[in-house]
Amino acid sequence: MTAVRSTFLRFVIGADAAACGLMGAVFAFDAGLLAGPLGLSPAFMQPVGLFLLVYAAGLVLLALRPTLPRAAVWALVAFNALWAIESFAIMALGWVQPTQLGVGFIAAQAVAALIVGDVQYIVLRRAKRAALSAA
Repeated sequence: MTAVRSTFLRFVIGADAAACGLMGAVFAFDAGLLAGPLGLSPAFMQPVGLFLLVYAAGLVLLALRPTLPRAAVWALVAFNALWAIESFAIMALGWVQPTQLGVGFIAAQAVAALIVGDVQYIVLRRAKRAALSAA
C-alpha cells in the first residue's frame, strides 16, 4: 500500500498549489507594495515567494497524478506542520517585526497550512483503514 487513490486528496493538494502559487506570485513580484502594510521586508518576502512558486509547481505535478505516493503525502503533512511552526517562530524569535496586519496574515496562513496538513493526514489514515478492511 504505497499509493493513495483519492480525488478529494488530489483536490486538496491542487487547492494548496493554487494558494501557494498566488501567495508566491504576490510575495515575489509585489513585495514592495506589501512591505508597508505587513511590516515584512521585500528582502524577506521575495525569496519566500520564489520558493512558494516552485513548491506550488511541485504540488500541481503531484495533484495531476492518478495515484498519490503515500510517502509524498506524508512529506506534505510534515511540511505543512513545519511551515506553521516556522511561521510562528519567526515572529516569536524576532526575526521579523510585522505590523498587526502582518501578524494576522502570518498567523492566518500558518493556520491554513495546519488545516491543509490535517486534512491530508485524515485522508491518509482513512485510506489506510479502507485498504486494511478490504484486505
